[in-house]
Amino acid sequence: MVVYAGQGDARRSMSLLWRSAAPREAGGTAGPGPRPGLTVDAIVTAAIAVADEDGMAALSMRAVGERLGRTAMALYTYVPGKSELLDLMYDAVHAELPAGRTGSGDWRTDLTDWARDTLAFYLRHPWVLQVSQARPVLGPHEYAGLDALVRLLYGTGLDAGVLRRLVGTLFHFVRGAAQTVADAREAASATGRADEEWWYARSGALMELVPDFADRYPELNRMERESARERESARPEPAGDDAVPYPEREARETFDAGLDVLLDGVEAAVQRCGRGAGRANPP
Repeated sequence: MVVYAGQGDARRSMSLLWRSAAPREAGGTAGPGPRPGLTVDAIVTAAIAVADEDGMAALSMRAVGERLGRTAMALYTYVPGKSELLDLMYDAVHAELPAGRTGSGDWRTDLTDWARDTLAFYLRHPWVLQVSQARPVLGPHEYAGLDALVRLLYGTGLDAGVLRRLVGTLFHFVRGAAQTVADAREAASATGRADEEWWYARSGALMELVPDFADRYPELNRMERESARERESARPEPAGDDAVPYPEREARETFDAGLDVLLDGVEAAVQRCGRGAGRANPP
């Protein structure tokens, strides 16, 4: 399920995102009456809770209203519709990403920390992964997160044109890894079959139906055989890893390995440019 941001009225959405709307729309009370008025922030917080707990499919003005003890119609005074609400939700959760990063002076450590923080952010709010990056929300928190990443990337000393492409590369990498972990977490409940049961049935059938599998795919078989030996000779996994299901653990290990290779590439680019020292802050 892919959702596109920015489907509501452009002016009203942007006014709400940047809080430049009239006081009533931007978060004031609904006027005199026996019950306290709602606010845009309260509605957005409730909507995020619905999406975090039950997923994007459960998000509706009615569901948010019920969480607040109001009717869906009561929400329209503050938020024009679900499309505008989605924009507000998306931008609001991005406030969780560190926006004030100045960098430690070691760009590789800084980018590693950024990638892990961002992965954790997506896994706290997996519905965010369903919002396409093709059309950004253009909200203040989204921009603040981008600004923080660019500040860290300037520490490499690379030219602005390269950094601009690196921003997209890093986000694609982290979002892709987060999607894999999120899918692994959801698979059992969505399909009604535990991972162990699924793999046992499928791998058993594969070996029975394709007995020459290793001969058909020799390099794949070689890689699996050699990596298994490497794992056996490596140090024991830290205590607590047993609590993490295998598919998620595999996805996280892939993330760590891929991030190292990606940053190796950045380091090689820095060395080609003769700027190994980098800059802590943009000019």
